[in-house]
Amino acid sequence: MQSSSVSGKSSGSSKKIRLAVVGVGNCASSLIQGLEYYRQASADVKSEHVGLMHFDVDGYTPDSIEVVCAFDVDKRKVGQTLDKAIYAAPNCTQKIVSEIPKSNVVVQMGTALDGISDHMAEYPEANAFRIANETPVDVVKVLKDTKADVLVCYLPVGSEKAVRFYAQACLDAKVGMVNCMPVFIASDKEWGQKFKDAGVPIVGDDIKSQVGATITHRVLTKLFKDRGVKLERTYQLNTGGNTDFLNMLNHQRLKSKKVSKTEAVQSQMNDRLASENIHIGPSDYIPWLKDNKLCFLRMEGTGFGGIPLHLEMRLSVEDSPNSAGVAIDAIRCVKLALDRKISGPLTSISSYTMKHPPIQFSDAEAHNNVESYIAGQLES
Repeated sequence: MQSSSVSGKSSGSSKKIRLAVVGVGNCASSLIQGLEYYRQASADVKSEHVGLMHFDVDGYTPDSIEVVCAFDVDKRKVGQTLDKAIYAAPNCTQKIVSEIPKSNVVVQMGTALDGISDHMAEYPEANAFRIANETPVDVVKVLKDTKADVLVCYLPVGSEKAVRFYAQACLDAKVGMVNCMPVFIASDKEWGQKFKDAGVPIVGDDIKSQVGATITHRVLTKLFKDRGVKLERTYQLNTGGNTDFLNMLNHQRLKSKKVSKTEAVQSQMNDRLASENIHIGPSDYIPWLKDNKLCFLRMEGTGFGGIPLHLEMRLSVEDSPNSAGVAIDAIRCVKLALDRKISGPLTSISSYTMKHPPIQFSDAEAHNNVESYIAGQLES
């Protein structure tokens, strides 16, 4: 079987990105499977960049990305090669490819800190989880030894201390970071300055899906505004059956997630809604939904002549694949920053790919800014 870009061996494009992955869950599984899918893709898929916002980013294609190290704390994944770990329980996302080539990357024991919610043990679906009986590795040393360029963070929601630990590891190892989690690093002035001072680029925080609940809600909110409809009240309720939704049943871990998702929508309005008129956040965990996410959206507004206008929407998506292509763009834009000696928060790609970026733009403005950044016309 041929080696691929996920195995740590070169293939395809001569321009390479050496990737570190933190958290080998459903999102990492979709990302890694997706890299193999696009490596094998037909010329038509590549030319039309089906499923991707960009197939080529200044010479970097999906095939450019090589996973060189991975970290987790689950005993079912630590010590496994990456090709096995991405399919290990409790991962439940749909398979994009039937298998990936055997990897020479072994999942190493990371640092747990607050990465695991205590309430997980209360649910039968989580009873098989045990922290691996391993000593955490020296993450900075591993990043340096594997010559990682970029680290993508896929830790569970609420992992405030753990995300900051890996952010500091990126600073110490001079590795660019893509923070997919709703822990405010790129959008925090102090942390943003740390990355700037260290000469390290970062994209964050809290990844948007390709077409998901938040970006759909944002676009519709701006549509109401642009068409003269005053938005009076809105809610967004999400349900799913993956461990992300199980983890979010602990509402103490949801504070930054709710801030991130709510601000993503509020930022598209001239006049912010009062807190009692906007509710955005997870609703419940339904095990049999697995990685399928259901969004129920309602918007109530006032249109011409004071006449009410109500919108109801239901969106069904596979949660993890829905963000994988977005992450591929973010990873490649971080590598461009490394090549161009740009450091600190990358405002263009962050506003395009993240719910809580350092600066909020409309999605159309963010798209144009990313195109200018890729073309070298915009510094960050």
